[in-house]
Amino acid sequence: MTFDKEQASILAAQIRKNILRAIASKGTGHVGGSLSITDALAVLYSGVMNIDPSDPDKPDRDILVLSKGHTGPALYGVLAEKGYFDKSLLDTLNKNDTHLPSHADRLKTPGVDVSTGSLGQGASLAAGSAFADRLDGKQNWTYLILGDGELDEGQVWESVLFAASRKLTHLITVIDANGKQLDGETDKVCCLGSIENKFEAFGYHVISVPDGSDVESIYQAFTEAHEDHGCPCAIVLHTKKGAGIRKYEEMDNCHSTSVKTDELPAFFEEIDTRLKEYLGG
Repeated sequence: MTFDKEQASILAAQIRKNILRAIASKGTGHVGGSLSITDALAVLYSGVMNIDPSDPDKPDRDILVLSKGHTGPALYGVLAEKGYFDKSLLDTLNKNDTHLPSHADRLKTPGVDVSTGSLGQGASLAAGSAFADRLDGKQNWTYLILGDGELDEGQVWESVLFAASRKLTHLITVIDANGKQLDGETDKVCCLGSIENKFEAFGYHVISVPDGSDVESIYQAFTEAHEDHGCPCAIVLHTKKGAGIRKYEEMDNCHSTSVKTDELPAFFEEIDTRLKEYLGG
């Protein structure tokens, strides 16, 4: 793997702008969770994943399963930036005849490997993908992104049990632990306790990242996850819902909310300022 902190940080900033632009074109959308997984996607698409935008279906590519499918704007944001499709498509988010539906659809969008949306099902699809690749003798990786609220779904834990029992060493699960879900704080809706302890109890190698928006820490987590632990890995990213935009970070519930076009210049300026500060400029 190769990694450049500045490159990944710049990509994260552009993804955030793409997310906000796309949602503003519709007027409302899943802002909070899209922003909180932005930095993880920036790292994955900055040298961690084996991909080729000019050949989205190449047989040996790594597979990404965005199980929290409602955060499609984040995935679209990085795919547009990497050249899978023209950025003008961002302005068609969730509109009639769009190629960018609210939930990611592999039949509509270049670069989307697995259709997702019904929470929990992506976990089973990712485990199945990793298992099938092993049966085929492939050495590629499957990356699964889950939300912490999504862990309320029993299907997630069925897939975790399967993955651990089959020792799917090329499956890496990323949990976006932003502490909030549609109906409120995750601890109040259905307290998970320690996510790390739960995955460890199921037989996973677990890596905890206290600052899930720090691209260097995220990259180090993926580096460790690629080592041979004899079992699947889970990376728990402790993030902030709405990360990168103060308005949404401070909002009680930004799971799905409005973005106005006239707000974009100020949002983009804030993103640029934070990027400069993070890079020490």
